[in-house]
Amino acid sequence: MTLRVIVADDQDLVRTGLAMILNAQPGIEVVAEATNGEEAVERARRLRPDVCLLDISMPKMDGIEATKALAGPDVDDPIPVVIITTFDRDEYVYGALKAGARGFLLKDADQELLVQAINAAAAGDALVAPNITARLLEAFATTERSAAPPQPTDPLTEREEEVLAEVARGKTNAEIAGELFISNSTVKTHIARLMTKLGARNRVEIVIWAYETGRARRP
Repeated sequence: MTLRVIVADDQDLVRTGLAMILNAQPGIEVVAEATNGEEAVERARRLRPDVCLLDISMPKMDGIEATKALAGPDVDDPIPVVIITTFDRDEYVYGALKAGARGFLLKDADQELLVQAINAAAAGDALVAPNITARLLEAFATTERSAAPPQPTDPLTEREEEVLAEVARGKTNAEIAGELFISNSTVKTHIARLMTKLGARNRVEIVIWAYETGRARRP
């Protein structure tokens, strides 16, 4: 199956370059480009791509607002969003993930990481650049919260707590399986149960909950 992607960036060279990189990958097709957030939202709603790759700093509507419009908590049929930016700032990462983004990359990321992020978002997983995930999520979650989010009505089991900790560290399902000596399908089952218990729609929201409740700690 070919993944259909929309790329939005107000810089022509950057947008064209990203589109060329993605179009050169087997199984990925850029179906539209946009120069601002409003265009990205309109084209995404019309074309229903598998993933939107959005810059943060764009005119008319920035990437965080566009993400909220396409993948926010109030969106009934969200479209996966990956944010890519030159800005390594706490509020951008946390704001994008809270808005519903399934990935966050810096523009100096290599092609392999970009493709991994697109594929992860399309598969319902999440990828945040390893050099920013723990530091930024923990720092900003700690300073932003006024009170810890509510605990689940059905308490997490010991194994679910272990899986939660590994997800918060950015581990893939395969890595979690190897770390905990369980199968990939068992990892998927635990993650599905975590999402149900926490009211989370994806792995990113699980990670945010882990940091906001103090369960995740900087390595």
